[in-house]
Amino acid sequence: MRKIFIVGSVASGKTTLAKRLSMKMDIPWYELDSFVHHRTSTGRNKRTANEQVDAIKEIDKQDNWIFEGTDRESYQCLYQMADTIIFLDTPLWKRHTRIVSRFCKQRLGLEKCQYKPDFWMLKMMFKWTRDFERNRSRLEDKLNVYQEKLIRLRDNGGYMDR
Repeated sequence: MRKIFIVGSVASGKTTLAKRLSMKMDIPWYELDSFVHHRTSTGRNKRTANEQVDAIKEIDKQDNWIFEGTDRESYQCLYQMADTIIFLDTPLWKRHTRIVSRFCKQRLGLEKCQYKPDFWMLKMMFKWTRDFERNRSRLEDKLNVYQEKLIRLRDNGGYMDR
């Protein structure tokens, strides 16, 4: 049984790492943003925190999974459910570069996304990155509880601090 939770900031490389692990290990992966904002016949809708947890618990009934996302209150159950937690702690300069690069690719139609790639969203990506850095100590405290199953990577290319 393999249950992996990849957590990190915006543009840290979570999705890329999740896709690679999913292909290599033949395990389904789930982007947690889609659990918050899911598609319905009427468009994108935001689930409540309880609905998000219920959806996560439904997936947890499977033997193997990879979840990737930022740290949200509704995702706290994943820290207990996972047998491996990967904290993708990519340097700030690299995240900023990726945010701008991603925005340009999305605006040019070279990369798909689940949201409207406008300047408001670009501004929000930088805000969420700032918020992540401000709240880093809270996440570090949480991760310290799970040291026995924590892997800390500086990038999705594979440098480990374990």
